[in-house]
Amino acid sequence: MKHPRRQLTTAVLLCVVGAGLAFVAAGRTWESGYSHSVSPLPPSSLDRSGGDLIPGLSALAIVGLAGAGALLATRGWARRAVGVLVLLVGVGLAALALDRVFDASTAWPALTVAGGVLVVVAGLAAVVVGHRWPGMGARYDRSPNTRSTGGETDTWNALDRGEDPTVR
Repeated sequence: MKHPRRQLTTAVLLCVVGAGLAFVAAGRTWESGYSHSVSPLPPSSLDRSGGDLIPGLSALAIVGLAGAGALLATRGWARRAVGVLVLLVGVGLAALALDRVFDASTAWPALTVAGGVLVVVAGLAAVVVGHRWPGMGARYDRSPNTRSTGGETDTWNALDRGEDPTVR
């Protein structure tokens, strides 16, 4: 891909989709069973979610979602550092759920692994080429020279004077 903005968008989307998938999957039932009670009571069903079986799985997915926002908010070497964190989160998601993939009777653990892999790809992209991606626009930077350059302050002052800044 040649376009850095498109690469950034793709990486952020991969991170959001992967971490979101892992978060949703962690809340679903991974194991079902029955517990035997004392006779004459009937056995009761026992459903355990991914979050029950692997404490911290949901929290790790939320960190992955936050990492997507951090990829947008940072630039340069800081984005690479965030990429390393996102990469580690993805590895953690995949590794924790991989242990349960073959034991579970549902696809939720496998989907959690798939989500972790997507987060790994996003983090790897940020580590490798993230320093070349564009940062947020300059409008988010604080600039002390706004008044002298005819920026927003002059526009507001024109409105205060009753002038229409769109007609010039």
